[in-house]
This record gives sequence, C-alpha cells and structure tokens, in this order.
Amino acid sequence: MVRRSGGIFRRKEVIYMIKLRPYQPEDCTALLRLFYETVHSVNLGDYTAAQCNVWATGQEDADRWNRSLSEHTTIVAEWNGVLAGFGDMDTSGYLDRLYVSKDHQRLGIATAICDALERQIAAPVYQTHASITAKPFFIQRGYCTIREQQVERQGIYLTNYVMEKPGQQ
Repeated sequence: MVRRSGGIFRRKEVIYMIKLRPYQPEDCTALLRLFYETVHSVNLGDYTAAQCNVWATGQEDADRWNRSLSEHTTIVAEWNGVLAGFGDMDTSGYLDRLYVSKDHQRLGIATAICDALERQIAAPVYQTHASITAKPFFIQRGYCTIREQQVERQGIYLTNYVMEKPGQQ
C-alpha cells in the first residue's frame, strides 16, 4: 500500500520522495529512453508490437524533442534521485506528453506532474490525446472523451482519444 503525504510516499515502511523540477536540455537523452521503454512495456498491453514500434521508434529526433520540451512547460519527476517520468504542456493547455517509467507506475507520479502543469498553465480548457492505456487516468482527473481517433504512422493505425476538461477561467 502506498500512502501519500505531500511529496512523501510510504511503501512497505520505506520512505520515497518525488522531486519535480523543470526540464533541462541535458535531460533529453534520458527522457527519450524513458519514452521508448515506457511505450514498449507499459503500452504493449493495449497496443501491438508493430504499433509500439511506429509510436516509439528509438530513432526520435533529439534536437526536435529538445526544442519542443524547451518551448513548453516541461516537468521532470525524480523518484529518490532516479528519473521516473515527465510531462509537458503548451501555453494553450494542451498536454503533449506524459510518461512514467515502467518501474514507477501507480505511485502518483503522473498525478503530481499533471497537478504541477495545471498549476503553472492557466488555460480555459486542458486537452490531451490520450492513449488507450492512459484514458482511465485522465477520466479520473475529470477529462471527458471528445472523440476517438485513429492516428496513422508508417501505414499503421493507433487508437487514441481527444480528451478535455475545464481549466482555469
């Protein structure tokens, strides 16, 4: 059982700490690795190997990712000093990426990242394109499904959901 008290979590009488911090360009390589590993492990339960291979190829453009992560408000989460997740949101309230490592699932990390992003970005509506895997998480956060969509990558289709929730007025 995990009990949460601020950024401190207890699991089997061991105390763990989540540290949230802003993205730094030197994080990019590690975030790309976390992205790849998460898609190819966590999301493999809802998508085929072929779909995961086109979603996270392992050949992502690091310069492009760095530019995007630097332009957005990007939060990096560390769990007892280990990179555990990240998320980024643009100024319109669009949550572009949210990934938590396979070793740090269901510990409140995604919630902490989203809470921090929503505190920092005042938008009338928050929107994301949620994977099948992430859809229940966003429903718990108050997002509604606007529509299901099929995203084509290299001739392979992936299902995701355009989801929204009211933001800060």
